[in-house]
Amino acid sequence: MRSIRLKKISKSLGGGQVLNKINLTIPSGEFFALLGPSGCGKTTLLRLIAGFEKPDSGIIYLGNSEITDLPVHKRRINIVFQNYALFPHLNVFNNVAYSLQIQKCAKEEVEQRVIKILKAFHLENHIFKFPAQLSGGQQQRVALARAIINEPEVLLLDEPLAALDFKLREKVLLELIELQDKLKTTFVYVTHDQFEALTVADQMAIMNHDGEIEQIGTPKEIYEFPISSFVAKFVGSTNLFTGRLSNFDTNPEIEIPHLGKFNVYIPEQRPWIYSGCSAAMSIRPEKILISKSPQENFSNTLKGVVSQIVYHGRSTQYNVIVNNQFEFQVFEQNEEHFAQEEIDYDDEVYLFWQRENTQLFES
Repeated sequence: MRSIRLKKISKSLGGGQVLNKINLTIPSGEFFALLGPSGCGKTTLLRLIAGFEKPDSGIIYLGNSEITDLPVHKRRINIVFQNYALFPHLNVFNNVAYSLQIQKCAKEEVEQRVIKILKAFHLENHIFKFPAQLSGGQQQRVALARAIINEPEVLLLDEPLAALDFKLREKVLLELIELQDKLKTTFVYVTHDQFEALTVADQMAIMNHDGEIEQIGTPKEIYEFPISSFVAKFVGSTNLFTGRLSNFDTNPEIEIPHLGKFNVYIPEQRPWIYSGCSAAMSIRPEKILISKSPQENFSNTLKGVVSQIVYHGRSTQYNVIVNNQFEFQVFEQNEEHFAQEEIDYDDEVYLFWQRENTQLFES
């Protein structure tokens, strides 16, 4: 398997800049996710790697070989589209066998390879069915089997689970992880769904609205240590407030107008941070403890009133208004059938969090 390397890739479509000087290395044999809002250029980037589009500028490498102008059929890169793009007039067997038949492989070899891969995807009982006779999950498996049967060096997946319901999506995600681990093929997975990206990826890249890469890292690095307010807001939920830093050398604090002073964690390698500078403070909702009683041993405390309660099953979301103008979102894990401390609408509550759970960004 070989890596993919993009060097200063730019692309315009319809007179607008879609990708802006993208530099990206996707390691060989990794499950790599491209995550970003709709319209940020994720699919365009995938089409450039596949060869369906050419960049306005920049170079694309597969391993050490430049493939920028290489025709699609010579790249050993396959793609699974959002709508699967199955041939409606061909049954499952012939859909999967199509590329082998085009290459004029021997009939016995085609049959052997197709049957083997259909069994791997639990499709052996659907060989003679047509796409219209299959469920969404079965169609998705056929599309994957067709893409993999040629043993590509890279498999591109463009929102492949968008048409599936939530429970089936969870199941297929786990199957994809198992498949990639078995094949050791480089997977590049495009999605705007953070749950999917965090579930499948070894590494992921976050793209912004300007067609640029905002951050690259493991799912845990991206979620726990976002480097910008855009990443913090896009991957998960966060509480974000702007203020000014003080006591930089002794006890770092951020003062947020009309809200108060809060102890913060100053990370390394943040050259823009200095005492007196403006900054944004981010706290994830699940990092905040909510209680109707005061608590000790927390770096930061606030008092507010519950304005909204949303039950999510695994957790409960509380929206708390502080000083009649600031809204905090808090997630509390539902660990017990009956909470020892029932919190209701309009209750006065305390919010607590540690300085280590804050993140600072340029405002």
